Amino acid sequence: MPYEVQGFNPDADIQIDYMVPSERYSSMGGSWARMLLESELDVGAMRPYVDRGRTFITRNVVGPDGKSVPKAVRTFNDTNATLRVLDWIQLDEAIIRAAKPRLRAAKDIREAGLVYQLPNGIAKTVMQFQQQSDITGASISMDGLRQAESDRPVFSLINFPLPIIHKDTTTAELAGRRVAEQVEQLTLGCTNSAATPGGFTGVSSYTWGGGVVQGYMNFSNRIIYSLTQPTSMGWIPQTTVDDVLQMKKASQAAYHFGPWMLYAGLYWDPYLDDDYKPTYNDMTLRQRLREIDGILDVRTVDYIPDDSLILVQMTTDVVRMVIGMDITTVQWESHGGMMLNFKVMCVMLPQLRSDFYGNSGIVHGS
Repeated sequence: MPYEVQGFNPDADIQIDYMVPSERYSSMGGSWARMLLESELDVGAMRPYVDRGRTFITRNVVGPDGKSVPKAVRTFNDTNATLRVLDWIQLDEAIIRAAKPRLRAAKDIREAGLVYQLPNGIAKTVMQFQQQSDITGASISMDGLRQAESDRPVFSLINFPLPIIHKDTTTAELAGRRVAEQVEQLTLGCTNSAATPGGFTGVSSYTWGGGVVQGYMNFSNRIIYSLTQPTSMGWIPQTTVDDVLQMKKASQAAYHFGPWMLYAGLYWDPYLDDDYKPTYNDMTLRQRLREIDGILDVRTVDYIPDDSLILVQMTTDVVRMVIGMDITTVQWESHGGMMLNFKVMCVMLPQLRSDFYGNSGIVHGS
């Protein structure tokens, strides 16, 4: 069945907004936001499907073991569903195909298992976590009765906002691409309109509720390193190898010992894929950097707009992806049921972390 959304522009920026369930308030507005609030922010209520002439939705219910499990629930309105279960699956698969090519840095986090699954994350506006200080060293004495220092660690409480990334859609693949691109730009902490057709530019950070979502290039506690650019006088590939070794040393000095992923923008491709030694072409500069102990891979990503190199320790104390809701399509009616609207949305946010003293495993060379 054809459907449309008024005023849709496939190259328009997507939105990052929030809902406050306790106040029945949404910064997004619209009937679909009200429907979510009325259904206690259960996204399944906005994915009705037809089965043998009857309408069902999938709701999360608590099973016998106390865990949340999906369950088909019969609705009393058999006119609000136009898609079958397989239609929803087909629509979701279209979005996944579009999203995968654009989520390289974000995908690395997920594939490394650095994921925090937040149950019903769409119903929450912030997540809180603590940073813990260290304690003093142990005492050494010849007398076991000597009183040692009995200090205790100090904790700080940090807010992390949980906005919804969403896009109205007439084509699932375009909307899925836009949502995926925004997640990628938040992960990298930068935007680059030249990387996308139509010049789409999202946002590189998001602030709400006293907390902030930041990425690799704008994280407040990242380590800054000054690179020698390949256009500088006297530069040779070994110069960049030495720079990366110094970035690794800076991470180790901050008590982060790998393993690391090294990210570069398109600027570096002509240099990374050129011969490492002009007189003995056994490898490229990219291959030589991969030989450094602890370097997992050297990745080119679309959205780094300049000559930066980013070294990231791939552990949960440095970075993880908070997933309150994966990329999903929802449906709602407008104009008295004469128009069906579809929206692609997710709660998928990079959480960059440092310890109580600001030590981080992210090194930004530029």
